[in-house]
Amino acid sequence: MENGRWSLRVICFAFFFITSASAEFLIQQVTENNSSYNLNANLGVRTVLRTERPSSKIVTIGNFSVIRDRFEPYESSVFEASGYRWRLILYVTGNKDDGGNNHVSLYVRIEDTESLPTGWEVDVDLKLFVFNARQRKYLTVTDDAVKRYNQENREWGFGQLIPLSTFHNPNQGFIVQNTVSFGAEIFIIRPVRVQERVRFVSNPPDNVFTWRILRFSSLEDKIYYSAEFLVGDRFWRLGFNPKGEGEGRPHAIPIFLYAQGFRPNAVETTTWGAVNLRLRHQLGSSPKRASSAAWYPIQPGHREGVSNIILRKDLQDGYLVNDSIVFEAEMVMVSVTIDEKHPTSEI
Repeated sequence: MENGRWSLRVICFAFFFITSASAEFLIQQVTENNSSYNLNANLGVRTVLRTERPSSKIVTIGNFSVIRDRFEPYESSVFEASGYRWRLILYVTGNKDDGGNNHVSLYVRIEDTESLPTGWEVDVDLKLFVFNARQRKYLTVTDDAVKRYNQENREWGFGQLIPLSTFHNPNQGFIVQNTVSFGAEIFIIRPVRVQERVRFVSNPPDNVFTWRILRFSSLEDKIYYSAEFLVGDRFWRLGFNPKGEGEGRPHAIPIFLYAQGFRPNAVETTTWGAVNLRLRHQLGSSPKRASSAAWYPIQPGHREGVSNIILRKDLQDGYLVNDSIVFEAEMVMVSVTIDEKHPTSEI
C-alpha cells in the first residue's frame, strides 16, 4: 500500500515537472518570437475589407516570388494626390526598424518638398491597402491618428500592415497567380477657415413691439398678421385669429409669434427666440401674459405662442377699449450667428 502511494506521488511530481517545463518552453518561444514586437506599431489600427478601389495610388507587382524574400524597400513612382506629390514605400519582409518583423510594412512619403514654404506642414488622413484577389476586395488599414507631414517627418505608414503568415497563405487570397497589389488613399485635412459662432443675446435692442388692432368686432374668422419687426438677425411678426384656434376656439383669444426672413447679410441658421407676449390692459391694470422660448427653423412661418391668452368674455374688462385691443411682444432673448474668418485655435 505504501509502495502504491509512493508511486502515485512520483507520477504526479513527474507530470507537474513536465507540464511546468512545457509551459515555460512555450512562454519562452512566444517571447522570443515576439522580441521585436512594437506595442505602439499597431495601437489603434483598424482593418476592414471594402470593394472600392483606393483613390490615390495602386501598385501591382507580378512575378512576386522573385522579390518575396528581399529586405530592401521598393519605392513606387511619384504620384499626385490632394495637391502634393508622394511615393509608396514597400517592405515585403517588413521594416525591422519599425517593429515590422514577420509583417509586410507599407508607407507613404511626401516628395518634392523643396518647393514648399519654410515651416510647411501637411495633415493627412491616411489609408493603406492590400488587395485580396480571392474576395475581390481591399484590406483597408488605418487608424484614428492624423499624420502630420513636415520636414522632420516626411514618411508615415504601418510597420505591421499585415502578418507574413496571412499574406503568404494561399488560402487567404492576397497572392494569386504570383501577383500582389498595394494601394494608398490620401486626404488632406485643412484647417477650417470660417467658424460659425452662435451667441444668445438677452434684451437685444428694439426688442419690444406693439400692435394695436382696430375695429375688433368686425374682424373675420381668419389669421391676421402684424407688420414685421427686426430683432437680432431675423424679422418677426405677431398673428392671431379673433375667433380662436385649437383648444381655445371659440371662447378664447390666441396670440402667436412667427419667425420670418433674415436681415441682409445675416447668417441664415435656426434661430432661438424667447418672447413675453402680452395683451395690454388699456385702463392701467396688469396685462395678460404668456411666455414662449423655442428654436425657430430657417424656413419662415414657424410659430410659437398660446391659444388662450384671454377669454373673450373677459375682453370687456379693460382689454377691449373703443373696439381695439393692443398686443405686445417683448423679445427677451434671441440668438445671433456670425461667421468668423480665420478663427484662432481657441474655440
